[in-house]
Amino acid sequence: MIKKTALWSVLILGLILWGKMGIARAQETSPSKGGPQAEPAADAKQKPPEQKPLEAYHLDFAINEFEDGKKINSRQYALNLSTNDSNEIKIGTRIPVEAKEGEFQYLDVGTNVWAQIREQRGQTMLVVRAEVSNFAIPEHGLDKPDLHPALRQLKVSGSTLLPLAKPMVMDSVDDPNSKRSFQLEVTVTKLK
Repeated sequence: MIKKTALWSVLILGLILWGKMGIARAQETSPSKGGPQAEPAADAKQKPPEQKPLEAYHLDFAINEFEDGKKINSRQYALNLSTNDSNEIKIGTRIPVEAKEGEFQYLDVGTNVWAQIREQRGQTMLVVRAEVSNFAIPEHGLDKPDLHPALRQLKVSGSTLLPLAKPMVMDSVDDPNSKRSFQLEVTVTKLK
């Protein structure tokens, strides 16, 4: 019984090896004229799909402040960006705040502008997020310093088809506590 099992095992192993050698020989030989085409080897290098070349852009941002419809302040920021990339401008101050006695946390106060240009469904999109924060100065109580300062914060975000060579207002918001409004404006220029 053991001899029959060993004989069958050797026979099966021989058939497997013979089959693999036949496949290897078939892949090495070239097809004859008029005969069936041999399939390419699995490890042959395939040409990668053609990719669209990256394009570079220059973005000019303006955060405009209006009071009663009149522009009273404008801050300018600029950055360069490539397709499917993002970039960020961050300027401000880290303020220590004592959460518990002897324990400090830091608040970022200032301006943060983040932008990305991405290809989406064959269209070029501009995605923007901006945050501006500063200390709110109370109208009363200037003679007593406030140990717990209040912060004003403006956050806007949005996306649109990429506008080129002309200013575009991405977002506009009104300050609910005053007669002021704010606009985030962007001008995109394609770099050569």
